[in-house]
Amino acid sequence: MSYLDLIIQSYKDFANYTWNEITFQVSPWYVNYFYWLIVLSLFVWALEVFFPWRKNQSVFRKDFWLDTFYMFFNFYLFKLVIFIAFSNVTEKLFLDVLGGEVKDFALVDMSQYALWIQLLVFFVVTDFIQWFTHVQLHKYEFLWRFHKVHHSVEEMGFAAHLRYHWMENVFYTPMKYIAVMIIGGFTPESAYLVFYLSIAIGHMNHANVKLTYGPLKYIFNNPVMHLWHHSYHLPEDRKRGVNFGISLSLWDYIFGTSYVPEDSGTIKLGFPGMEKFPDDFVQQNLHGFKKN
Repeated sequence: MSYLDLIIQSYKDFANYTWNEITFQVSPWYVNYFYWLIVLSLFVWALEVFFPWRKNQSVFRKDFWLDTFYMFFNFYLFKLVIFIAFSNVTEKLFLDVLGGEVKDFALVDMSQYALWIQLLVFFVVTDFIQWFTHVQLHKYEFLWRFHKVHHSVEEMGFAAHLRYHWMENVFYTPMKYIAVMIIGGFTPESAYLVFYLSIAIGHMNHANVKLTYGPLKYIFNNPVMHLWHHSYHLPEDRKRGVNFGISLSLWDYIFGTSYVPEDSGTIKLGFPGMEKFPDDFVQQNLHGFKKN
């Protein structure tokens, strides 16, 4: 298949798949991301309504609808317009240059192990890669310009989880792709379940609920810890950020990037220069491509 044919086919396949999700035609039923995202979002939003951490924060907080649009844009529209075709073309180009198939580069074949082992390894490896990539988004100015979109949230809520610049997909995905290529043999079931779990944890980490999970806070990321990641005021020796964990807080405690001085939830969010940052979707997504 030529690259042009691959791009056209990618558009068709994802558009058809999305329509099948909306019309309940996917099989098996548990891969229906469209309604699963809606149900999950409504559940976490209900927790915010009935058990709010910041009680003075409105149910429809600042930028609630903007973040909701981001959520569906990054989950569907961006994938339809750009990302699925980009991913498929990148994979084909990569394999054409190196020769062979993905399975040929695997150092470990996970298919011979039980599903729970696949899940654990896949979850831990991909989460570490996302943690490492997240650190780079804060470390380098070019990457930080795009990541600012996520940090422009002024009032935290579940939908802020998926408020991010679409370029972040371009940064994260190649790293995860390399990991899956090297550690091969994962079943589709393991990928689906880890994906579900990661989205659920991410929603909770951004929710207006006070959870730390007790002793498990040293393993799993949580709303209290992640709120400090969005803090406007950071320690002088950590101006590039703290608490970079995606699903697991483990990496921050191992590498010394954890920081939770108190848990009132009343801290100011954002970054210096917020007053000059765009507050609409189009300008926010153009911002990263402009010169400082």
